[in-house]
Amino acid sequence: MATGRTHRPATRSRGIPEATVARLPLYLRALTALSERSVPTVSSEELAAAAGVNSAKLRKDFSYLGSYGTRGVGYDVEYLVYQISRELGLTQDWPVVIVGIGNLGAALANYGGFASRGFRVAALIDADPAMAGKPVAGIPVQHTDELEKIIEDNGVSIGVIATPAGAAQPVCDRLVAAGVTSILNFAPTVLSVPDGVDVRKVDLSIELQILAFHEQRKAGEETAAGDGAQPAARTRADSADQGPDGDVPAVMPA
Repeated sequence: MATGRTHRPATRSRGIPEATVARLPLYLRALTALSERSVPTVSSEELAAAAGVNSAKLRKDFSYLGSYGTRGVGYDVEYLVYQISRELGLTQDWPVVIVGIGNLGAALANYGGFASRGFRVAALIDADPAMAGKPVAGIPVQHTDELEKIIEDNGVSIGVIATPAGAAQPVCDRLVAAGVTSILNFAPTVLSVPDGVDVRKVDLSIELQILAFHEQRKAGEETAAGDGAQPAARTRADSADQGPDGDVPAVMPA
């Protein structure tokens, strides 16, 4: 089976916008659910609703893949599952290491969705000597002293950092030096990486703060409506904060 070290997805070379790439997993999740229900075809409107986007945006996204559907019939579900999986690089094996096996790292190790989506947890790594050899999700934890050897032996190109903030950058530096070129960062800090290394940051506290902002705004609008006032019109500044497709930008990766 091919490994992530020798094959890379072709999205960048084909000029697919990053915003479209970010939506492909949403389409794939919706399509997989349809496939599991043995639904043969789906319209752009139905799939867009399931993925949480508008149908015009979906059709534009699929045009980058060379998939246009059939008028009156829609899209072939199984073919789209294959097409998007191939574009995302999920038709091959991607060995992943998780560094930092605390509560979060252990939860990630136990997540059953990795294997079904083309990712294999090749190793669990922690700096605590007391963790060495302890099985988590059926995988024995290995000490960070073995990090470089583990990456080389398993052909790892994707690393997951679930360490405390203070340890994240040194771990990142070692991952990159060992040949890892993509990092998923759960540590509450911004990582510095060289060109050619991709970092995606997952910060649950930031996501909650954004939700708190929206809750506060909704509460203010309800209060204004109760006083007989109309919600304020959308300002130029609001529009300036939109992404290239008219979306409010998501939390950006580090």
